[in-house]
Amino acid sequence: MTAIVTVRVQQEDFDTAAEIAALSHGRTDIGAVVSFSGLCRGNDHDTPISALTLEHYPGMAEAEIMRHAEQAMARWPLQGMTVIHRFGRIRPGENIVLVVTASSHRQAAFEAAEFLMDYLKTNAPFWKREETENGGSWVEAKSYDDAAAARWKS
Repeated sequence: MTAIVTVRVQQEDFDTAAEIAALSHGRTDIGAVVSFSGLCRGNDHDTPISALTLEHYPGMAEAEIMRHAEQAMARWPLQGMTVIHRFGRIRPGENIVLVVTASSHRQAAFEAAEFLMDYLKTNAPFWKREETENGGSWVEAKSYDDAAAARWKS
């Protein structure tokens, strides 16, 4: 069967279970589905967060995510994947990102999902601004996220 790759950048929320079901429906060649859902936290180091605002470069964000999705498809034996990243104002507890990978075996699905999330966290063209009671500030890159992404370069 043909691999299915879906990449969406959208303002609307998504249904994780429905996305998993859509990717795997009727597929008897899939033995493993791995999903990662990223949610907006309600605090950052004991500072309450009232919302995040995610901005992106339309067109470029989708193309860059698709480029990395294609790299994952070439690197691991996947039957499909779904990557959804939201933009706009997101409140604590709401979905931000979803990565679903499907393969015949679990190792490929796990590794591909980690690869994609490490890319999304460090290099995807999104900018995140946290809102707190003291105002707002842009979120800086974290060195531990860069270190996690670096392992895929070898």
